[in-house]
Amino acid sequence: MLYRIRHVTRFDYAQPVGFARCNLRLKPILWSGQEVLDYALSVEPGGRTFPARAEAGLANVVRLVMENATSTLTIESSARIRVERPIPVPSSSDPTLAGIARLARESRDASPASPASYLFPSPQIPLDGAIAQWCAPDLAPDRGVLEAAYALATRIQREFDFDPSATLVDTPPRAAFDKRRGVCQDFAQIMISGLRAAGLPAAYVSGYLRTLPPPGQPRLVGADATHAWVLVWAGPDLGWVGVDPTNGIWMAEDHVVMAIGRDYAEIAPIDGIVLGSGAQDMHVSVDVEPLEEAGT
Repeated sequence: MLYRIRHVTRFDYAQPVGFARCNLRLKPILWSGQEVLDYALSVEPGGRTFPARAEAGLANVVRLVMENATSTLTIESSARIRVERPIPVPSSSDPTLAGIARLARESRDASPASPASYLFPSPQIPLDGAIAQWCAPDLAPDRGVLEAAYALATRIQREFDFDPSATLVDTPPRAAFDKRRGVCQDFAQIMISGLRAAGLPAAYVSGYLRTLPPPGQPRLVGADATHAWVLVWAGPDLGWVGVDPTNGIWMAEDHVVMAIGRDYAEIAPIDGIVLGSGAQDMHVSVDVEPLEEAGT
């Protein structure tokens, strides 16, 4: 599937901002099953941009520095991406959770994609006894890793309600867990907390999901949003496998990976500092357009 993705973020400041220094993680990374064909970034009213090293996680980072006073800042990212990713199929020959946990502990891989980097709690996803206990029935040590990951994701999808008003971006996993409601970030964090408690490497994914309009209705341009889901390491042969607990589905051709980290804080699309006074409003518009379906 070929996609054109347009991601626009606009900041409106109550008082002019004299200086801003931001990290932009908006260009999708090179990852299994996807290829970035072209990419463009624009900033209005302008500023200095230059590549920066990802301090954590797997991300393409651009540093933005604004040194002239402005009351608005618009950041537009556009990309054309091909995604060809098969749906995973659990098998009786899949490694067990106990085997995966052992292999991850013994791993000597020091790369950013090392399973050992995603075994332990992170600042936004601590281990939690109640979450671990709730997840444990799906994570028996002798169960195949793909079967177990899918079972847990679909259980979260069944038993939790999607409610954008229930949580904020900094709501801890336990608060969303107790409410049994939240958004994709909350469901991903709950699943990751449970997987790590079972000794399994689990990563947080920020990216895009193609949404389909109701039958007979046109696509709404700009109505999509960034999405979050989970990667679980399934051993050296299967590698990292994605599963989406918000929708109870595998990561496949409808998912575009933007960045991967231990939690959201490592791979937020935009973060940084601004020097100014007064409030700010942020407006985000995302459009994921399937080009092949449009005949272009």
